[in-house]
Amino acid sequence: LVFLSTGPTVSELVVIGEVGQDVTVPCHYSVRDGSGITSMCWGRGRCPKSKCSRPIIWTDGWRVTEQHSSRYQLKGDLHSGDVSLTIVDAREADSGIYCCRVEIPGWFNDQMFNQKVVIMKARISTASPHTYTSEQTSAPGSTSEPSFTVTRTWPSVSASEAPHTASAPCSGTSDCLDVTANLQNTSVSLPSQQHPEHGLYVGIGSCAGLLLILILALFLT
Repeated sequence: LVFLSTGPTVSELVVIGEVGQDVTVPCHYSVRDGSGITSMCWGRGRCPKSKCSRPIIWTDGWRVTEQHSSRYQLKGDLHSGDVSLTIVDAREADSGIYCCRVEIPGWFNDQMFNQKVVIMKARISTASPHTYTSEQTSAPGSTSEPSFTVTRTWPSVSASEAPHTASAPCSGTSDCLDVTANLQNTSVSLPSQQHPEHGLYVGIGSCAGLLLILILALFLT
């Protein structure tokens, strides 16, 4: 809340909120005893000479008697003079001037509060990397395969760049087994690719043997 100015009967404040949040616009008056409880209203626009222009909520001091929308509520203790307005699920269209008028008996005794409400769009925050883990363990003494864990991670993205759908962890035992089987197949096939020189040695040996047989045949001939 940012205080702007104060007069004998009128004061002004600026209330800043975010879209989708509940925003409370303060308004209070002094109540010494039950006889001090009085009626009041909230309206859009600055306070006129009497009543509230474009009224959105009225109270007789004890309870709410008129309510323009369920989004406008008085959640404070009315009996103690707390008539602050709560705007539920605030929208950008809720921005503007609001008048809180407390009707005090007598000529020109009403207390008036012009409150400026500014509703801004929510700031987009960058999400941290998400990691989901699916784990399966075998019961003690069972002959099933040992436990394993499959983890999937994707990097941080802003809310505007985030995809509509994302991969989920293993949905069942079969999915996790498939992933493990692929990992095992990859590890088994690596040794054959790491020693290509064995095939070269076999080929050279075969050629040398054929050449030796050819020389013997020519010698005998």
